[in-house]
Amino acid sequence: MKLPRLMGVVNVTPDSFSDGGRWLQADAAIAHGRELVAQGADIIDIGGESTRPGATRPLVTEELDRVVPVITALAAEGVRVSVDTMRAEVAEAAIAAGAAIVNDVSGGLADARMYDVVAAAGTTYVAMHWRAQADHMRDFAVYDEPGGVATAVRDELAARVDAMLAAGVERDRIVLDPGLGFAKRPEHNWQLLHDLDPVRALGFPLLVGASRKSFLGTLLASGGSPRPVGEREHANTALTVLLAQQGVWGLRVHDVLAAKDALRVLERLDQAAGPGGDRP
Repeated sequence: MKLPRLMGVVNVTPDSFSDGGRWLQADAAIAHGRELVAQGADIIDIGGESTRPGATRPLVTEELDRVVPVITALAAEGVRVSVDTMRAEVAEAAIAAGAAIVNDVSGGLADARMYDVVAAAGTTYVAMHWRAQADHMRDFAVYDEPGGVATAVRDELAARVDAMLAAGVERDRIVLDPGLGFAKRPEHNWQLLHDLDPVRALGFPLLVGASRKSFLGTLLASGGSPRPVGEREHANTALTVLLAQQGVWGLRVHDVLAAKDALRVLERLDQAAGPGGDRP
């Protein structure tokens, strides 16, 4: 079994839903990135804009000031860095600073220049399913078409792929993300996780980010209150194993150590099965 890459999250923001403010200072973010690498992260995803529901956007200069010093420092140490941004200007600066991946939650819809920047750089590009900015994306969480959310996500990502290829982005540089939590209600997220086959059928590697998201908090609610953000990792670890078994390309996680431990268990079971064998 080929195990998924682990993309460790470093939010250089004051308002991210999971850890807003903890890594806002460059030194803290760099140290956290190093810690995640030591725990087993294959990629460090650095973002300077919160995309939690209801978030407002920072100025471009703010986003640049947050992410570029962190990317520069970690890339200089040989870390494979991804920049989590919807802005072509930030992607361009991040690539110049050493980022090897552009992780765009808007799939190119938020900035018309994004595909040109990625194509010119030859950078790996993660395009997520997205319908609207964070401050009003809940208004677009409607999937009444035949086939439901999985078919809609497939069709809308297919349109993004066509636009990427037309702009010169190389096919083997494209990774797709179904966009759990973005313009999706909890039931939509579960439906997608249950049936990723329509999206997988597009023929591109998949990155999935479920870590700490609100649909897990809703699932684990107690007394009518969602499980707090920092207490959702056990559920995400279960998803780590299930998604790894489905052959996804990557998993975007906050707790790298927990995800790495789960993958090590899965890998050891495969080894016990032997060549061509079945796991017990």
